Amino acid sequence: MNLIDRISHQFEDNMRTALEALELLAAPIAGAVELITASLLDNGKVLVCGGSGSAGDARRFAAQLVNGFELERPALAAMALSADTSTLAPASAELDPQAAFARQIAVFGHPGDILVTLSANSGSARILGAIEAAHERDMRVIALTGADGGRIAEALDPADILLCAPADRTARIQELHLLILHCLCDGIDCLLLGVED
Repeated sequence: MNLIDRISHQFEDNMRTALEALELLAAPIAGAVELITASLLDNGKVLVCGGSGSAGDARRFAAQLVNGFELERPALAAMALSADTSTLAPASAELDPQAAFARQIAVFGHPGDILVTLSANSGSARILGAIEAAHERDMRVIALTGADGGRIAEALDPADILLCAPADRTARIQELHLLILHCLCDGIDCLLLGVED
């Protein structure tokens, strides 16, 4: 396969996966938009965490809520749990990997807040620990994962929302997660600002 064909294949695979995801995820994404917006309007906040390669997307999503997405609006209360390396360092040195985000949720999370998790690995111990900590704080969880959702899907409560990218390849899962995050930002802005188009 030559390089142009290989690049074309990547684009085509991305588009196929995105179209499949549209069929499966449009309604749950809309539900996630409504859940986050309701929490923010009730003085709640959004805590976001991502495992490994998803940590950057978690930070970006929190920044877009605070700083704005495509429309001018007041800042929204959001915080990326993977942003403060000084806070994460002691937890990562412990034997229990689940403590990395769970401790921050125990301190910063309150009933009515939302936890958004991102992980292409549907069995991440840190994400599972974060979900457990959020439930202990009476928080709702929106989990972005891939494949069949695995242990992350099993850890969710019925009131939580699973946004499972229909893909096995990490690249496709992460690409869809970024699209989902942009849909969340756009939807939240539209609900808060009353934008129709």
